[in-house]
Amino acid sequence: MRAKRLFVSLALPESVAQLLVRLNPHRRGVRWLSAEQIHLTLGFLGDVAADAEEKLRTQLSVIRFAAFFLPVRGLGVFPGKGRPKIIWIGVGAGHPHLFQLHKRVADAALAAGLEADLSPWHPHITLARCQDVSAESIRPFLRAQADFDAGLVRIDSFQLKSSLLLASGSIHTTELAVPAL
Repeated sequence: MRAKRLFVSLALPESVAQLLVRLNPHRRGVRWLSAEQIHLTLGFLGDVAADAEEKLRTQLSVIRFAAFFLPVRGLGVFPGKGRPKIIWIGVGAGHPHLFQLHKRVADAALAAGLEADLSPWHPHITLARCQDVSAESIRPFLRAQADFDAGLVRIDSFQLKSSLLLASGSIHTTELAVPAL
């Protein structure tokens, strides 16, 4: 059996995802994500073999956490200087429940024998990918949306998802959903 490209994420309510899709500025070189693709990544795991996936499922399914609320507001780009590659919306600063859940997911991946992602984690929701877009061309859109606030989003589960890469974009499939207590 082939390895699956896996990640762990938080889903957004359909109404919030649709609200974020409607922000699309329809600019050349900006590929806005569909509502089905909008999520907050807790951990990207890459290509995972079937045996490691089973161990991961077991480790993730025993994670216990209480439901919590995240603020969804504040548009920005990565990288902060030069040509933007990603347009994102923020989820507040230093939310303790979010960081605790991220750590538990990372610990579960390690316990399943997967390599740790040692890069700093900057929680955000990717809205679009940019190709050959200048910072100057996207700046008016970011300024116009500076006060955009999608409100508080209740987080009551996380998902293990697989991602199939296609020329038209990624197709995400939920492999496991873990509810809050």
